[in-house]
Amino acid sequence: MEYKDYYKILGVEKSASDKEIKSAFRKLAKKYHPDLNQGDKKSQEKFKEINEAYEVLSDKDKRQKYDTFGSNYDFSQGTNFDPSQYGYTYTSGGSGGNFSDFFDLIFGRDSSKDRGFSKGSFGGFNMGDIFSDMTSSRSRKPQRKSYETEISLSLEEAYKGTEKKLKLNIDSKSVDIDLKIPSGIGPSKKIKVKGEKYGVNGDILFKIKLIPNHNFTLDGLNLTSKVNIFPWDAALGKDLLVDTLNGKIKLKLPAGFKGGSKMRVAGRGFKDLKGKKGDLYIEFNIVNPQSLSQDQKDLYEKLRDLDK
Repeated sequence: MEYKDYYKILGVEKSASDKEIKSAFRKLAKKYHPDLNQGDKKSQEKFKEINEAYEVLSDKDKRQKYDTFGSNYDFSQGTNFDPSQYGYTYTSGGSGGNFSDFFDLIFGRDSSKDRGFSKGSFGGFNMGDIFSDMTSSRSRKPQRKSYETEISLSLEEAYKGTEKKLKLNIDSKSVDIDLKIPSGIGPSKKIKVKGEKYGVNGDILFKIKLIPNHNFTLDGLNLTSKVNIFPWDAALGKDLLVDTLNGKIKLKLPAGFKGGSKMRVAGRGFKDLKGKKGDLYIEFNIVNPQSLSQDQKDLYEKLRDLDK
């Protein structure tokens, strides 16, 4: 009688988990299934051998009994042995059984019926599951498309939110879209619109691009703004009105302020879609008036004389 190495047949180690055994069986069953190999007797025999191996290794009790038998004797795949030399009395059942004589020797001729062995089902495993991904692909709807474009927004529009009327050309079809842009949308973020509303099969993705702003520089959620002040403002201090994305605010510039220094205004930066806000950093640059009156020149000269 020929010894069957069920682990080798499925291509798994003896320590393989139930999941690994099931996965190996699915892969081989797909490859050698009779429906895919009609007229190929070798594939059909291989398919029966795979089923037999899975019937044993997927059943806890059968696997334990099989492992016990194999551990007692030094067998390898295809080895011929005489059952009577190992204490077995066996009469061949011929080719009418579901499984091999080796299987029947260990488990009995009727054990293949223990778990409902029938056409389309092996060891409690539904063969329909093996081809579920193949059959589902036939009935699957056409793959949903995705269209992506870019939309440019000002910093103020991204901060406050807005609405845009857009005209796109999708698959040679002109499409008018009313796009609602949420408050706090950041650069490189995407807004998804279901195209079915506009007669398009798929999603339309709008990638946000921010137009550079000459008043503010964006870094994460923080904003930096540069403000020019005159020398006497830096020396004596002054109350100032400063622009933010949400209107003007009043700041008190302290006396003796150094040029290039920054003032932090908490919570007056950019905000994200969740409402989290960054800070506003104002950098003050000391500049001279483009033109000086005679009185201003006289005062500067006095200051220069005092500094001697």
